[in-house]
Amino acid sequence: MQKLKYIVYQVNMIQTITKQQARQFILAKQGLIGSYQFNGKDGAFAYVRQAGCIQFDPVDVCGKNAELTLQSRVKGFRKTMLQDLLYQDRKLVDYVDKELSIWPVEDWPYFSSFRERSLQMSDTFEGLQELKEEAIMYIDENGPVCSDTLPIEGEIFWHSSMHWSGHWHKKSAAARSVLEQLYTDGTLIIHHKNGSRKYYDIAEKYLPAEILYAENPCRTDSEYTAWRVLRRIGAVGLLWDKNSPALLGIQVKAEQRKKILADLAEERKICQVMVEDVKTPFYYLSSDEELMQKVKEGSADLKPRMSFIAPLDPLLWDKALITALFDFTYAWEIYTPAEKRKYGYYTLPILYGDHFIGRIEAVPGKDGILRVKGLWWEPGVRQTKKLNTALDRTLQNFAGFNGCRNYEL
Repeated sequence: MQKLKYIVYQVNMIQTITKQQARQFILAKQGLIGSYQFNGKDGAFAYVRQAGCIQFDPVDVCGKNAELTLQSRVKGFRKTMLQDLLYQDRKLVDYVDKELSIWPVEDWPYFSSFRERSLQMSDTFEGLQELKEEAIMYIDENGPVCSDTLPIEGEIFWHSSMHWSGHWHKKSAAARSVLEQLYTDGTLIIHHKNGSRKYYDIAEKYLPAEILYAENPCRTDSEYTAWRVLRRIGAVGLLWDKNSPALLGIQVKAEQRKKILADLAEERKICQVMVEDVKTPFYYLSSDEELMQKVKEGSADLKPRMSFIAPLDPLLWDKALITALFDFTYAWEIYTPAEKRKYGYYTLPILYGDHFIGRIEAVPGKDGILRVKGLWWEPGVRQTKKLNTALDRTLQNFAGFNGCRNYEL
């Protein structure tokens, strides 16, 4: 009987916040509202650590997705800062997480089970081990290579991650597939990129032994999955108990997800909250409790700021959540046929304060001018002097980010 009373008490203690408070909490957590929390190269690294991972996409219209993600949050961010963190400082690494991602090198030990499965899978394909050894020997002697410079002949048909079949007769396909397999194994890392072309080198040349060979902090697959779910909650800030795209890349079904969330809550790693007019519970990191209380009390730094948001930004990982909390619907139309697009090829949502107020498509020209090809305001948005001043400031910064001296609206 006492246990039942305790459970009822706990249920009654679950807090409820307004949609506006939910928006403000998410944006404050992600550093998209109020004073800049992240500054310069150190700030860029700090944000990636907080998010766990940011998605990489090679398309570059007005900056690649990872660069766009950082420019919206990091004061004074320049594209070279991310390149330095990846390929000079080696504080970040390109690897699989939420699809193609960039994440802190310090998290390398957590992904050891993923690399082990990759090695086990590759061992099942006849002849692959010999090709891998040949590639490693060549790279060790000659330094970084790309698929065009690795002299391995043959063709491998890559159907999905770590699934192979085929026969050997073309050079480029085999070289590329062997490099990608060694990269997935963790034997190679990306040394640098030239445009979208990846150059690989041996991981132990660049990663400290205490990280490269560290024991996985997660003792079981269940612990590893729970760690990844916790990490994604921290990336979004406030995540609901749904089959969310924010959990993409984590093999977790509804029943398992609910158990993980319940266990994390019991361990006091996350807190539950309800949002008005939304029946599904939300969760946030217990370490963000102070921020939650500041938002509820109205004492958080919520000074309006305007930002252009990347298409694959952590803020947009769960578009249904954004629709529910922000009343904003966004679709990345890059793969939509031109005649079927509602907006532009590479439109970025415009965030101002705690609302999405529109979308913009801007392209840098070779003459050093950033040209706004399209600007679409959301219904009800008023063109005030304050808004136009914020837009001018944001476009000036965005032009500089893209190496342009000015913009043309």
